[in-house]
Amino acid sequence: MRALVISGGGSKGAFAGGVAQFLIEEAKHEYDLFVGTSTGSLLISHLALNKLDKIKEIYSSVNQESIFSNCPFIIKKKYGVETIAINHWNVVKNFIRGKKTFGESENLRELIRQSITPEEFVDLKEGSKDVVVTVSNLSLNQVEYKSVNDCTYDEFCDWIWISSNYTPFMSLVRKNGCEYADGGLGSLVPIEEALRRGATEVDVVVLHTEVNYLNRMPVRNPFELITTIFGFMLDRIENQNIRIGKLVANQKDAIINFYYTPTVLTTNSLIFDKERMTLWWKRGYLYAKNKNEETSPINPEHQE
Repeated sequence: MRALVISGGGSKGAFAGGVAQFLIEEAKHEYDLFVGTSTGSLLISHLALNKLDKIKEIYSSVNQESIFSNCPFIIKKKYGVETIAINHWNVVKNFIRGKKTFGESENLRELIRQSITPEEFVDLKEGSKDVVVTVSNLSLNQVEYKSVNDCTYDEFCDWIWISSNYTPFMSLVRKNGCEYADGGLGSLVPIEEALRRGATEVDVVVLHTEVNYLNRMPVRNPFELITTIFGFMLDRIENQNIRIGKLVANQKDAIINFYYTPTVLTTNSLIFDKERMTLWWKRGYLYAKNKNEETSPINPEHQE
């Protein structure tokens, strides 16, 4: 049983899309299971349906307005470098409305419903492939995995949206009596879940470099401080997920093939730039192509 796992990574999901396109179309990998977190959860339904052109078009055309109904920050460019600053007015508006987060992502929820039709959902449920998204239940302090086979159309769209809500910058969602947020807060790279569901070979796209090349500059405002702290925490979660995944794979005699980003794509994955994301998709495809050519016929970064 072969699985494709895609980590969280915001706008960097475009790179994962390129990798997945090569693995599915050119390497002819047949996947029985797709597991995604955050941006990974946005990709996997279309990958399972083999609708690569459709999801590529989405990732090549989104911008801040496609994601945020109330964006909590302003993007500034100085000497060609992008920085973010708090949009004080939007944040205050959110608090006046009684919201608990700096920004809201209702536009992303609508985009998900537009991109996955009820007919496509039926095709997923009736197909042989399982599609699983990762969410964080803050009320019960646990990670949950939602399979398309256990959901209605409305529920599945909501779980994908919830998995992608990078709180406190995006919406905090109350569902089934609990508060939910981005799946990456608990399981950024859900390798263990794929193995638990019976996968014997797992292709894993990690939207981070294998070695840390980043030396962060001093923060310039409170917003940058929060994003830096969250980045640090998510790096630690990612490292833990990968170590546990390797350990479980060894115990189950399973194979893991890792695909990391070869370079630092961005220092802020909440910035959605369609030109940059179009380029990242192409780079992901070429990276996977080169990696498979270098390692063929042996699996890339084979982990016994």
